[in-house]
Amino acid sequence: MMLSGQEIARRLGDSLVIDPCDPSQINANSVDLSLHDELLIYEEVVLDAASPNRFRRIGISSDGLTLQPGQLYLGRTVETTQTHAAVPFVQGRSSVGRLGLIVNPSGGLGQVGYCGTWTLEMHCVQPVRIYAGMKICQIGYVELTGDVDPYHSDKYQHSCDIQPSLLHRELGVEDPDNQMQLNFDDAIESAR
Repeated sequence: MMLSGQEIARRLGDSLVIDPCDPSQINANSVDLSLHDELLIYEEVVLDAASPNRFRRIGISSDGLTLQPGQLYLGRTVETTQTHAAVPFVQGRSSVGRLGLIVNPSGGLGQVGYCGTWTLEMHCVQPVRIYAGMKICQIGYVELTGDVDPYHSDKYQHSCDIQPSLLHRELGVEDPDNQMQLNFDDAIESAR
């Protein structure tokens, strides 16, 4: 069963954490999440699942940023979430989708126990201008039944940055020269 907005509000600070969270973000059965001021785009022409792919960061100025079709953009939420005893899922808002901006078509199902910001996979069907701080997606929760092992992930748990795909690690390929980790560490340091 899906949690109502009132039930989400009741559980905030206990089994659910959304930080920051203004009560105006809470809807009938979800909570709106905001877009951070930075995006990541891959620099590779062909993305390789068995290899770490190079990427670069682009900022979203106060005037916004126009996204272009044919480009995958990775963003992240401003909000950090933590979820226990429910399954979180994130999807794009319909108002955003009506602009032709598709958010999290395949990466929206979270794990019980996940803690961190959400990386957002975004692409558009025509040029669309976006802004830092805009309500970009929504998080909802489904009640979980049965026993569950605590969530452990050396890839994405406790994320506070945009996370590129780390699928190559599942295929036994480590980051050469820790370049991906260096990019991540540099981003964390510059955020401080």
